[in-house]
Amino acid sequence: MKITVIGTGYVGLVSGACFADVGNDVLCLDVDPSKIKILEDGGIPIYEPGLQEMVKRNVAAGRLHFTTDVEKAAHFGTVQFIAVGTPPDEDGSADMKYVIAAARNIGKYMTDYKVVVDKSTVPVGTADRVKAAIADELAKRGVSTPFSVVSNPEFLKEGAAIDDFMRPDRIVVGCEDEQAALNMRALYAPIQRNHDRLIVMDIRSAELTKYAANAMLATRISFMNELANLAEKLGADIENVRKGIGSDPRIGYDFLYAGAGYGGSCFPKDVQALVKTAQDDAGITLQVLTAVEAANDAQKRVLGGKVIKRFGADLKGKHFALWGLAFKANTDDMRKATSRDVIQDLLDAGATVTAYDPVAMKEAQHCFPNEARLTYAESQTAALEGADALIIVTEWREFRSPDFDTIKAKLKQPVIFDGRNLYDPKLVRSMGIEYQAIGR
Repeated sequence: MKITVIGTGYVGLVSGACFADVGNDVLCLDVDPSKIKILEDGGIPIYEPGLQEMVKRNVAAGRLHFTTDVEKAAHFGTVQFIAVGTPPDEDGSADMKYVIAAARNIGKYMTDYKVVVDKSTVPVGTADRVKAAIADELAKRGVSTPFSVVSNPEFLKEGAAIDDFMRPDRIVVGCEDEQAALNMRALYAPIQRNHDRLIVMDIRSAELTKYAANAMLATRISFMNELANLAEKLGADIENVRKGIGSDPRIGYDFLYAGAGYGGSCFPKDVQALVKTAQDDAGITLQVLTAVEAANDAQKRVLGGKVIKRFGADLKGKHFALWGLAFKANTDDMRKATSRDVIQDLLDAGATVTAYDPVAMKEAQHCFPNEARLTYAESQTAALEGADALIIVTEWREFRSPDFDTIKAKLKQPVIFDGRNLYDPKLVRSMGIEYQAIGR
């Protein structure tokens, strides 16, 4: 099949590369020429394990192409995926201007039947707006070219996106006509040969499904974080609690890890957008999700609060090593990352920080431009030099089994603040290291 993917960000590039990898002819459009230049030169504008190799392989095979030509992209694919950004607006709602602009460009140039697919995370009712925008552009041209609009939300985890795409738990498709459904079934057939994972539903239900999924996962995280804070006060261990409730098959173990708060491009934005949609479009206050958001905002300050409680409100003259900048492991994404709150809390209290992250340090420099009190180390060990304590924010695999003797020798004081509960408290403390985790 011939596919156009509009947007070469995280969702668009992963989707385009994966569709090409199963034999389709894919053209990826982006209006940012710098992104297209990176891709044409063999690089990728984001970090995702395995993605660069997949892109190179499919470019070499002639199945994956890139362009900034909007008209060419509109003519190319029978299926047109809209995978542009939907950043939060000032009021917390999703900013739809890029989605609507993409829809208008399709309507402006299309000359034959198209299946227009909303792949971006969009509020309920977006398909109607996309349909109206395309119809308006066709009317301006005085033509009545047929088209279908489909909602096909993505369920990709950063750091495991390729595997999620190629081995999906489910493929949600919201559509109104059989022709569009047939096209989508044909498109996804190569990645669900074992058994049918495609769930066809009405468009509005599909749009809500994406928000509901992320909101549920965010709820589990905030719930466990609140329990962790309680466990700490009561002298309980949240890891034991996690095992105790996770063993219940009705609950399960996934997304029950207490920590320093969630971040990234999805959970914060989507929870906020769903709360806003409920208020504005339905007159409903989503009390649980309002609390989830408030609990997460508070949780991001817990780690910095532990440091200040231990070393005092005035941290002038204190220096801290920080491991992990990305909002989660296996990505360079710093959007809404907890590290940003922790670093800012330490800087505001007068401290200096040396940070290390395997891939996110370049992104961090964009987040903290011209900040002389924040420096970066070439390794996790180098970050410890001259530090009063170590703070762990991201659960990178290479942090899981460190040399505790080296940590103890290099730190001025043998103190670890662990925002991801990576270690056994008894083991660390038995080595003469003060260990402060979350809910332990």
